[in-house]
Amino acid sequence: MRILIADDDPQILRALRITLTAQGYDIVTATSGPQAITQAIDHRPDVLMLDLGMPGLDGVDVIHAVRGWSQSPILVVSGRTGAADKVDALDAGADDYVTKPFSIEELLARIRALTRRVVLGVDAAPVVRFGDVTVDLSARTVLRGPDGAGAPVRLTPTEWQVLERLVRNPGRLVTRQTLLTEIWGSQHVTDTGYLRLYVAQLRKKLEPEPARPRHLLTEAGMGYRFDPDGGAVPSSTSGA
Repeated sequence: MRILIADDDPQILRALRITLTAQGYDIVTATSGPQAITQAIDHRPDVLMLDLGMPGLDGVDVIHAVRGWSQSPILVVSGRTGAADKVDALDAGADDYVTKPFSIEELLARIRALTRRVVLGVDAAPVVRFGDVTVDLSARTVLRGPDGAGAPVRLTPTEWQVLERLVRNPGRLVTRQTLLTEIWGSQHVTDTGYLRLYVAQLRKKLEPEPARPRHLLTEAGMGYRFDPDGGAVPSSTSGA
């Protein structure tokens, strides 16, 4: 698995190269925005890890450029902590966002969550399992019970739309704006109460402990994340 790390801080670059190489990843580096694009074209990484404040070209511009031809997961690792910066990066096409300083354990968990999507390819496997739940994306059915032989779970059409968008993007942050726009339309992009209601209902039906969700996770202020293994490290796992 090849990871491109683009950051203009040589100490961070060196530390990440050593840590991720020890974890078995093949590492390519870049120290500027233009170099990041060149390295991405030349090496076709499986995951891109980008800082936003790079010289030559802003990280958001790099995301736009890469998204023109690649669907590889993009993880932003940045010192910018403002909600607007996060939203801009995610709307540009980033899949996840980690703020500096970060723990190596959290960073590795985020990478594992993103690389599961690369390795497993949910679009090629229409049946998704998590906990004791089996979701058949082709048949549009949900079962709850051991070994995929459980009882059917009745979802409303809207609950299904929310669940489908999350399970088709395992490990990836799906923003509130994306869900609201795609399900209710752009005129409802600020109606987050709709989303909280339906996510809460899905947790009651699908989570082993709805008040302490393991699979349908909240990223505070940003959106939701589906963790099929229940082992990722989200920014916030409580609330809707």
